[in-house]
Amino acid sequence: MSEVTFVKGHGTENDFVLVPDLDNAVTLAPEQVRRLSDRRAGIGGDGVIRVTRTASVDEDFVRAQAEEAEFFMDYRNADGSVSEMCGNGVRVFAEFLRSQGLVTGESFAVATRGGVKHVQVSDLGYAVDMGPWRFSDPSVAAEFGHDTLVHVPGHEPFSAISVDLGNPHTVVALPPDVDLEALDLSAPPTLNPAAAHGSNVEFVRPLGPGHIRMRVHERGVGETRSCGTGACAAALATSFWATGRVEDGDRWVVEVPGGTLQVRALPGQRVELSGPAVLVAEGTACL
Repeated sequence: MSEVTFVKGHGTENDFVLVPDLDNAVTLAPEQVRRLSDRRAGIGGDGVIRVTRTASVDEDFVRAQAEEAEFFMDYRNADGSVSEMCGNGVRVFAEFLRSQGLVTGESFAVATRGGVKHVQVSDLGYAVDMGPWRFSDPSVAAEFGHDTLVHVPGHEPFSAISVDLGNPHTVVALPPDVDLEALDLSAPPTLNPAAAHGSNVEFVRPLGPGHIRMRVHERGVGETRSCGTGACAAALATSFWATGRVEDGDRWVVEVPGGTLQVRALPGQRVELSGPAVLVAEGTACL
């Protein structure tokens, strides 16, 4: 059994175990990720983030980002599966880099499997340019108002729109007579058509102009207290339902069980996520 140092952090209570590995010497097997993420037998978290130098990574797409971003966010879901990136996790990753003096200044870049993410220190903690987004099937969504049906126990199928933010999301337009808090998200919602690589699923309740509340079931994890890319997807989909478009500069406040996030539409069909990041513990764990 080997040992690794770790740091525990969270962004709006979406929590992660960070494993510093600047020499790219640690290989995390799926069972080790599951052990670290286990809330009873491990450290506990919605995922594990290995912190390493971009230039040392074997994946060509990631290594190509090295000129722009020195450090790579190697993100794994709690079930051990590899994921493209995580919006709340980027902010926690950024807070770790700054706390260790690995980056300086108010803005810097982070390499992810979902592409380079540009980070800016802000009044809320960090604002992250999450990069390009798109509706997965805009022609179908425009014609019918949805492109997917989502099945949750005890309810008729919900209409939903699929949104790609470098990772997949399916956003449900929750009917007014359905209680958001009462939804049973203990098991993964069933999608029709099924997502090829799985999907995060967001359930949204509009509270007013530019203001929504959301719950999320994350693929490979289960229901979490927050999801950063999910908040972006939920805001964008809600704007589409309301107006049929998303305008540059549009802003939304997104309430999640773990706190509050802010989302802003950027030029070039990009989106920015702002919110806090907190480091809460560090230590040594057995793998």
